[in-house]
Amino acid sequence: MLRIVTDTGSDITYLGAPALGLESLELSVQFEDFQYDYRNDTDFSVFYENLAKAKNLPTTSQVTPGQYLEVFEEAKTAGDEVLVITISGAISGTYASATMAKEECGYDGVTIVDSRRATISQRMIADYAVKLRGEGKSRTEIAEILEQIKEEVVLLVQLDTLKYLKKGGRIPATTAIIGEVLNMKPRVTMVDGKVTPIGKSRGDTAGKQALWNLFAEDGYDPNYPVYFGYTYNKARGQAFMDETKAKFGLTNCVLCSVGGVIGAYGGANCIAMAYKTSKKR
Repeated sequence: MLRIVTDTGSDITYLGAPALGLESLELSVQFEDFQYDYRNDTDFSVFYENLAKAKNLPTTSQVTPGQYLEVFEEAKTAGDEVLVITISGAISGTYASATMAKEECGYDGVTIVDSRRATISQRMIADYAVKLRGEGKSRTEIAEILEQIKEEVVLLVQLDTLKYLKKGGRIPATTAIIGEVLNMKPRVTMVDGKVTPIGKSRGDTAGKQALWNLFAEDGYDPNYPVYFGYTYNKARGQAFMDETKAKFGLTNCVLCSVGGVIGAYGGANCIAMAYKTSKKR
């Protein structure tokens, strides 16, 4: 049996993963006075409620080598193979933890892929791995395909506020104040595995149009689903997906809740999309 293992950096929760045909190991999220865990989708709402009240941004800890070692040893004993798909190694030590655990376990039936992505773009890669397994592809074949396409998976996020970027020290307080007054909506993507700003727009309508413009410029590969994400307000995420579907004639779409990897910097009303571009990178 081939076990596919990802982590909650993908916003696939520990309890929700089995229904998707995989496993998800937990990154711990630490607020000032308590630890928060992504056990199920309801916990995402709890996260944003606590984020709104927190004086400082929460911190995220990587999946530990011990968590991976437990999975690898169990698979080795059972004669199973394991394909691990981690959150980007450029923003988390989770990939390093998996590599360390594999070396300690000494089991050749483990392959580790650094997705170079996070949140719904990482989820898209993990879901695709499950699809390939269902088509009869082997562990090594799936890993080779993921390595070929992962840089072609694009994540676009519109943050709702500059408040949390200021809290995290990512921007000066004066910039945040001016941005809030002007109702600026910053956009981020992932470049070289890191979350990277790519501009901002004044107001929500202009912000969504900017995402659509980037989507149109990239071109998307219709052989893959387009993923949509929201941080707290599901109705807002649904509306954005429905508008985008109508605008571009999309038929294969997935709507997902988004956790704290991106949401901690954007707050409760972010919208996001992930897709495979038709351009080779």
